[in-house]
Amino acid sequence: MENKQTVKPRVVFFHRRPRSVGNYSVEFIFEDVRKRLRDKIDAQIVVSKYESSGFFKRLYNCVEAWWKQGPVNHVTGDVNFLGLFLKRRATIQTILDCVHLNTSAGIKYKILKLFWVSIPERRCKYITAISESTKQEILRHHKCDPNKIVVIPVAISPKFKRTDKPFNKERPVILQVGTAPNKNIPNLIEAVKGLPCILNIIGKQNDEYIALLKKYGVEYKYEWGLTDEEIIQRYEQADIVNLVSTYEGFGMPILEAQAVGRAVITSNLFSMPEVAGDAAVMVDPFIVSEIRKGLEKIINNDSFRDDMIKRGFENIKRFDPDVIATQYLDLYKKIIV
Repeated sequence: MENKQTVKPRVVFFHRRPRSVGNYSVEFIFEDVRKRLRDKIDAQIVVSKYESSGFFKRLYNCVEAWWKQGPVNHVTGDVNFLGLFLKRRATIQTILDCVHLNTSAGIKYKILKLFWVSIPERRCKYITAISESTKQEILRHHKCDPNKIVVIPVAISPKFKRTDKPFNKERPVILQVGTAPNKNIPNLIEAVKGLPCILNIIGKQNDEYIALLKKYGVEYKYEWGLTDEEIIQRYEQADIVNLVSTYEGFGMPILEAQAVGRAVITSNLFSMPEVAGDAAVMVDPFIVSEIRKGLEKIINNDSFRDDMIKRGFENIKRFDPDVIATQYLDLYKKIIV
């Protein structure tokens, strides 16, 4: 008789149907997990037929998920309602953040909470949260057993490699990845007013931001639709990476910057201090003068900047992809015991 310990568990990964524009996709996270566990699990991928919009399309996606479920089901985030008909004891839900709940009210809040948190929690055995901050947010919005929520952070992609370059003190390039409202672009633009620098913004152009850049005379470069390789090049070309967001479920640009060897300025809110460790300048994102002082400290204090970059290389070791893949494997094994 075949030893059950030698049989690779079949894990079905449920992914959203990517939208045509506007995604910085989390699917790459689990693509890397599957790659590292290829000898340990039998991975299958189910991508929803329809984008997550409208009642009937979402209902169809739920039925499709029920039809294609396996002995271990992993809903990888953003479409947590897919767990509606899945077997509770065989299902893991990854909740990436609670940003939509934080910015909603009334009936919209109740619907989002019901289908993206409450029902998914009741219809799964485990939830994975990508940060302790996200775990606490989930518990704030929905009461459940805290032990059911397992924190497994996001791994740093091996594509981001150390690339040393001289720091340009005279005209540093400040990289900003993302232009969503939580990215706090208006305060960043005001903070760099009069500072000799180039603000390199990656994201969909916004007329309000363009007007502010011109109003304050900030030299800038706006880019959209870059490939993964081109985005990595922008990290390598930058002197400082900025993430002074008002909210982040994780804050991946922090780690990507640290892996390349760039100075980081970020917020002292939510998950960002947790992710950055002691290797970033942390500021109150609502106070423009703090952002300005943080940037000036990075630019003017060479020894501080060099030490922070060195600490960044140490910090990213906490997010080793093999370690994180093993954490998911351990959870899959608990499902099939």
